[in-house]
Amino acid sequence: MIKRNAFKYLLYILGFPIHLITLLFYRSKQKNDTYSSILEEVKASFIASGVENEWSNEYKEQYIRKQAFFNRQVKEQEMNEEIKRLMEEKLSKRVFEKANEISKQKGVRQLTYDTYFQSLLEKPFFLLLTFIPGILMYLLLIIYSNPYVQFIFERLIMSVFVIAGVSILVFTILYLSPFDSAANLLGEAATKEQIAAFNQMHGLDLPYLSQLWNALKGIATFNLGASFTGNEDVATSIANKFPITLIIAVFSLLMAVVIAIPVGIISATRQNSFLDYSFMFIALIGLSIPNFWQGLIFILNFSIKLQWLPATYSPQNWLSIIMPVIVLGTGLTASVARMTRSSMLEIINEDYIITAKAKGLNERQVLWKHAVGNAMIPIITVIGLLFGGMLGGAAVTEKVFNISGIGSYIVDKQFIPDIPAIMGGVIYIAITISLVNVLIDILYAFFDPRIRSKMKQL
Repeated sequence: MIKRNAFKYLLYILGFPIHLITLLFYRSKQKNDTYSSILEEVKASFIASGVENEWSNEYKEQYIRKQAFFNRQVKEQEMNEEIKRLMEEKLSKRVFEKANEISKQKGVRQLTYDTYFQSLLEKPFFLLLTFIPGILMYLLLIIYSNPYVQFIFERLIMSVFVIAGVSILVFTILYLSPFDSAANLLGEAATKEQIAAFNQMHGLDLPYLSQLWNALKGIATFNLGASFTGNEDVATSIANKFPITLIIAVFSLLMAVVIAIPVGIISATRQNSFLDYSFMFIALIGLSIPNFWQGLIFILNFSIKLQWLPATYSPQNWLSIIMPVIVLGTGLTASVARMTRSSMLEIINEDYIITAKAKGLNERQVLWKHAVGNAMIPIITVIGLLFGGMLGGAAVTEKVFNISGIGSYIVDKQFIPDIPAIMGGVIYIAITISLVNVLIDILYAFFDPRIRSKMKQL
């Protein structure tokens, strides 16, 4: 961490009171630094030996030969400056080499502020004394002491910037939108005084920067405000609608993983067979079917004709979740199956797979120990992106089955436009997708040892 300047400075800022006092002690220690004394002695010995005159003559001769080779005139001032620079570099290098050699023999360590502070951190009394004023600094040190925690922490910090950027962009679009929230809600019969009162009550008459600041402040304090319609708390509304969206998304994901990954592996291992063509044809159909049409067909057949399943979602009837899960999971299953097949086909033709077979490993060992793990990276990417999208709300599926989820909530609010509700929905989606991306990155490291190795080198 010390090698990375950005975090080094952050460490100094977070522990400023401690570093200020430590720096005073370091200055007093530096005066009695044995290494500095050795450095000065070595430098003085080099100067006294007259070796600088030898170097000066040598560099002067080289410079004159160089200028003669290129047919250039020798300029005394430029030559002296060049010789001086080269001599200083050589002297510095020789002095440090000799000083380090002598220091190793005497067991002396070079004293820098970083090494001095690190030596203090090894003392329990110093940690106990400075724990409270330096708690943020120590927390940062603990985070960066573990490469995996550091990796997750940095991804979360990046997510904060992403959420802030998305918030600013969406708010700006809503601000520039031609829709008038007051006119849409109060109706055509609303007077100018009523519209002005509505705008003043909700802060819509403020300048752009003031409204943006209020919105960002509300997001930072988790106070998303009240929606324009019904005056309901936005955070509470989203929290109430989140569980059903999560349940549908998780069951759709399980359906895709259980069906798609085995299908993709079978298709890849039996390429161009009847099974391969059949599975991929079904997957292509699954990708091509629109959600709203599939949902309506399901309702027509399984609800109206056969009367097996309820047509709309009801929290009291667990059977009502089956059709939404299947409809939402169909596209995900098809996408994952095709990606699994493509990824497996690419991996099983690699040289190391052929080598494993040549060593006598049977097909099952090669498949599960070598092929599947390496093929999972693009599969995880597709699953993560689609799952994040589903957690953001599948508005079409929710509308078809009358599910009061996040997707339908955002769609209903955007035509007003209900700015607090839309901002709340957007922040929810941004946070959800950011967390899913962090989870994807962690799964990358779990399946691929090369990524784990890179993480440890950070």
